[in-house]
Amino acid sequence: QMADPFLYDTGDRSHYGCLGQEVQIEYLKAYICRPSVFTDKAVIVAHDVFGWRFPDIRYIVDLMASHGYIAICPDFFKGTKPWTSTDHWADFSDWMKNHDPMKVDKEADVVLKYLKEQCGAKKIGIVGFSWGGMAVHHLMLKNPQLTAGVSLYGRIVRDSEERYNLLNPTFFIFGEKDHTISLDQV
Repeated sequence: QMADPFLYDTGDRSHYGCLGQEVQIEYLKAYICRPSVFTDKAVIVAHDVFGWRFPDIRYIVDLMASHGYIAICPDFFKGTKPWTSTDHWADFSDWMKNHDPMKVDKEADVVLKYLKEQCGAKKIGIVGFSWGGMAVHHLMLKNPQLTAGVSLYGRIVRDSEERYNLLNPTFFIFGEKDHTISLDQV
C-alpha cells in the first residue's frame, strides 16, 4: 500500500530558534536572514506546501545565510492557509487551485526589487522544495533576472511546450522513492 504523501512528521525542527527576521515587502510578508559578511549575492527560497512559517524552511534560509548569501523566503501563499499535516489528501487538488505554483510571477518581482534596492543584491538565484520546486521551474522559464535555479522534488511543468526553454542554469533534484514523481518521469 502506498503511503499518503503528506503524512510527514513535521516535529523535527518545530522548536527551531530562527536566526533571521520577518519583514513586510509591499503586500508580502517574508522571512529573511543575512550573512555575517557583506555580499551582493542572494537566494530566494520557495517554500513547500507547508508555507513560509514552517520551521524546516526557515532552517534552510538560515543555512543559506550561513554560507554567505542573503536568503529570503517570501509568503508565496499571500497570507492564505498553507497545507497542514492533518489536512485530508482528498482535498489537495481543491487546495492547489488556490495555491498555483505557476502564479508566482508578481511575488517574485516584488522580492527581486526588494533584494536589489534594499539589500544591494546583484546576483539572485532561487531554490525551491516540492511546491516551491514547481514554482522554480516556472520562474526559470519566465524570469531572466534569476541567474540560477534549483528545484528539489518539484513536479515538472508538463502542460507547456516551452518547459525546456530555461533562461538560465537550473538544477533538478528528484528522489528515487518520491510518491508524486515516478522514476520513469525523471
